[in-house]
Amino acid sequence: MDQKIENLDFKKLLQPLEELRDCYFCPRKCHANRFSENLGYCKSDASFNISSICNHQGEEPPISGNKGICNIFFTNCNLQCVYCQNFQISKNIKRNVHEKLSLKDVLTQVLSILDTGINIVGFVSPSHFIPQMKVIVNSLKAIGRNPVIVYNTNGYDTVESLIELEEYVDVYLPDFKYSDKNISKEYSDAENYPKVALNAIKKMYRQKDSELILDEFGYAQKGIIIRHLVLPGQVENSINVLRTIAKEISPEINISLM
Repeated sequence: MDQKIENLDFKKLLQPLEELRDCYFCPRKCHANRFSENLGYCKSDASFNISSICNHQGEEPPISGNKGICNIFFTNCNLQCVYCQNFQISKNIKRNVHEKLSLKDVLTQVLSILDTGINIVGFVSPSHFIPQMKVIVNSLKAIGRNPVIVYNTNGYDTVESLIELEEYVDVYLPDFKYSDKNISKEYSDAENYPKVALNAIKKMYRQKDSELILDEFGYAQKGIIIRHLVLPGQVENSINVLRTIAKEISPEINISLM
């Protein structure tokens, strides 16, 4: 165990998790006590429900760079998209104890990747784990590590949560999935997704603007990239998403079209 990790004040660092006694972080606003058995929509408790921490090289070039990114993949999700490529880990079920890591475990794994020369950490599907994300970032700072932080989200976020994250996040990587509420209801069980995602991405844009700032190695240091997946038979939805971005946010913002 890294001595710097051993010397951390874990009781103080874990304090943000207390907010999960009345969970309001994502747009579902279940107000579930995640320390109890009565879990909310995402079926996630107050633990570090993480599927994997790894050097991931499959993101956009400004995110993965030449070396990859240290990605932290949370389990479960506040959307349940019928086409999810990570359905094995995103399905909303109550996870077994052996799938949950301690903060020491998380930090040890993250540091093992950062020590290879990578200086960028991505939180994948973090909308329902914002307190856990804060704890991890605060802990890294407490041991003198300040990697670039990427918020890799499905876009189903509240403005209030994003305000809290402004000092934590360097690069936003949100999806903007739908412009049609009927499609978002059918495919992701979230009829209000178009309005919620637009408001969320507007807030991200106000925090970071449209310029994507890169370092000398091509890694993103600050900014926003909006992802959009063109679904089979739903081209009009995609066209309307792009029109909405250009009209309501900025025609100069970076888009990753898949």
